[in-house]
Amino acid sequence: MPTPNLTDDHRAYLARFLREAIEADRYPLSPRVRRLKKLLAKIDPSPGPAVAPLPPPKPPGDRSAVVAKKQQQ
Repeated sequence: MPTPNLTDDHRAYLARFLREAIEADRYPLSPRVRRLKKLLAKIDPSPGPAVAPLPPPKPPGDRSAVVAKKQQQ
């Protein structure tokens, strides 16, 4: 299948449109969204915004704030 000749502006617009469609979709794990993500990867191979990592787990001796509050009552 031949690749369409797109200008940089058109490619950026299409990538922005695909990102907005993916973010606005109600079902993020649907086959439609998976297809859009694959298409976006072909149009704009640069990675999207990175997901913030989870905070490190607490050491085993520290109590959580919820447990400490319950024990005070």
